[in-house]
Amino acid sequence: MTFFEYGQVEIEHLKGRDTKLGAAIDKIGLIQREVTPNVFSALIQSVLSQQISTKAAQTVYNRMAVLLHHDITPQSIRSAGLDAIQACGMSQRKAGYILGIAEAALTEAVDFHTLHTLTDREIIKKLTALNGVGVWTAEMLLIFSLGRPDVVSYGDLAIRRGIMNLYGLEELPKNLFDKYRNSYSPYGSVASLYLWSLSVMES
Repeated sequence: MTFFEYGQVEIEHLKGRDTKLGAAIDKIGLIQREVTPNVFSALIQSVLSQQISTKAAQTVYNRMAVLLHHDITPQSIRSAGLDAIQACGMSQRKAGYILGIAEAALTEAVDFHTLHTLTDREIIKKLTALNGVGVWTAEMLLIFSLGRPDVVSYGDLAIRRGIMNLYGLEELPKNLFDKYRNSYSPYGSVASLYLWSLSVMES
């Protein structure tokens, strides 16, 4: 099992930039969040999980893993075909997205092996060109697959709620969000881990 890597350097930087966040970090302690280093597999899991519960997503993913003999690759998905993928328990549209991602990998429209060499912005542009992949999904892959250090997603409701709880805000316009995000840089992803925790706490 692999976790998102961070340590004292990132913690001390954030504590130095923001006393309220610093106090929250001290209270919460070290956070371990699992990452999936295989970007293709991580993207398939992410698309599978859209608009269904975590438990349901895991069930569908397990069925697909059995179908593909625990070898979830572009080749195995293409070989299985649309009907077999859909029969794992998803809509035809979602199965189509998964087939489309596999085809993009096979044709190297998206080269998943070299994706890590691109900038965050370039990766988001590449991935959101795929049907079924939005900016939020791409940003989550940046953190939880590629381990990018400076991602704070405005499209993530829990992140926004965490900021509002932390600073006692009634609302969070984009310009204020950007001000906080800039203050966390270049370790925004670590701030995000704590903001997710803070999203479920009372302000």
